[in-house]
Amino acid sequence: MINSPICSNSVLERDINNHLDSGCSEHKFILDSLRGPRLCPHTKDESTSKLAPIFSQSKPSDISNLPSEAAEEFALAPFKKRKIDISSPSQFPSSNPKRSNGLTSAVTAASAPLAERLRPRSLCEFVGQKHLTGPGSLLMDMLESGNLGSIIFWGPPGCGKTTLARLLATEANCTLKELSATSAGINDVRGVFEEAKGRLVMTGRKTILFLDEIHRFNKSQQDIFLPYIERGLIQMIGATTENPSFKLTGALISRCRVFVLERLTDEDMRGIVSGAMERVSHMDKELQGISSVEKQTSGSRGSVRDSVYKAGESSSGEHLYPSYPQLTNHIILSIISLSAGDARTALSLLELTLASKKDIEGEKLRASLAQSVSTSYDRTGESHYDMISALHKCVRGSQGSAAMYWLARMLTAGEDPVYIARRMVVCASEDIGLADNHGLPLAMATLHACQQLGMPECRINLAHLVAYLSEAPKSTRAYEAYSRAEEAAKLDPTLPVPMVMRNAPTMLMKELGYSKGYRYNPSYAHPVHNDYSPLPFRDKILKGAEDMSDKLWDEDALLEWERECNGGRPWSGRPANSS
Repeated sequence: MINSPICSNSVLERDINNHLDSGCSEHKFILDSLRGPRLCPHTKDESTSKLAPIFSQSKPSDISNLPSEAAEEFALAPFKKRKIDISSPSQFPSSNPKRSNGLTSAVTAASAPLAERLRPRSLCEFVGQKHLTGPGSLLMDMLESGNLGSIIFWGPPGCGKTTLARLLATEANCTLKELSATSAGINDVRGVFEEAKGRLVMTGRKTILFLDEIHRFNKSQQDIFLPYIERGLIQMIGATTENPSFKLTGALISRCRVFVLERLTDEDMRGIVSGAMERVSHMDKELQGISSVEKQTSGSRGSVRDSVYKAGESSSGEHLYPSYPQLTNHIILSIISLSAGDARTALSLLELTLASKKDIEGEKLRASLAQSVSTSYDRTGESHYDMISALHKCVRGSQGSAAMYWLARMLTAGEDPVYIARRMVVCASEDIGLADNHGLPLAMATLHACQQLGMPECRINLAHLVAYLSEAPKSTRAYEAYSRAEEAAKLDPTLPVPMVMRNAPTMLMKELGYSKGYRYNPSYAHPVHNDYSPLPFRDKILKGAEDMSDKLWDEDALLEWERECNGGRPWSGRPANSS
């Protein structure tokens, strides 16, 4: 036996759905002091009178006099499926809806992380990305014109993609629906689209779908957006940390505007921390019952981006915030450094700091904060390719120290050492090549060591290889020769092999002139000539070691190298007549 969430009468658990569908008129039980619980006779009028007012009201036939939000809900009723779950009490109204909603919101807000509680509430509070939110920017012009369209935000974690999408929806007066591609599927997206279509038809209000981690959708899933975006039934804002050129389909990119969000600067991070502490202090004063909060904070009112704290104005030991003496200038600098341009990480570190003991030692607190930050490295992400590219280019440029740094960055972040060794095998032939023929055997030996030993021992083998290749002389003759040969082969794949170069295993072939006139080089004490290749490409593929005809001479680049890398001394290979 359970109580009906609508009329509070006792109902058998198996009959609850039928009871609700009958408008609370059937399957009721009443408690009788003499006979115990018994089924109540069908009295529709009585059951109706016990319903809460909201269930006894008739539906309005004219929505023109309703408030905008009520009219929108009434208009969208046919597009939404009614779903009742007796295990979820939140679907039914409480005796005091306003009190219940307010309590729920308060509990939810109090349990949210500091980064979520302190999200900017307007564009004037948004910190960073001034190339997008500043006056005269393309994004702001689109917002002011009322033609926001569909957008892809591409940027690192914690740079403000989600916050900016929410603020744009608010400024554009659009209904915002949020989904994450990590948990949502095609059915969820299609449901939002159908609801948005109904809302646009019935109320004229546009809907913005914010899809976080949009790169998690495969290419067939991304195709569902195309017809709805083309017809203007919905505006989509997608957020991704991956390069859209690699992760999104060309058809979707062509229908959206891609905006790049940069990693936040140290000045931006300082402003975020300062603004967060301003709001935390304000909330603390409200909790303490201080009635003069507005008077005390009137001098510091303004946008968050104008409340940047200047480090030079306070010594490292001064308590910047008396209520939180552990938050010194050195701790703030550590938070900024550890967060690496990620506002979410910075606010999480700030929350840890505020929760720590007020008398904790600064060094101990800094060590605890450093241990709580994990290095972000995705083996399939863009940083994976960026770092291996940096390592290869440092080896090519004979910059051993820089190459060793990028090697350590990848290995400490968890990169597969075999992947690095394979790239160095390519580098040994591509960049060192004929200048040092020992580079390739060493690279192959290192690859074998990585496969047999693994980490952490094989890091020593990789360091040996990277140092050797960085200091080895460089030659790209073989690599460039093959590139020229490949280009020549594609120009005319029908050119015949010269007769003198052809094989003649049979008498018929010899009679036809195959291999006729071929001079077997080992039989001669001197060089001999043969027609080795088609005439148009003779002696134009592999160039001599001293041939510099296709090399650039950039005097400015040479002067910069002499200044930055050679201690201001002239390069030893500079021609005598060069200044």
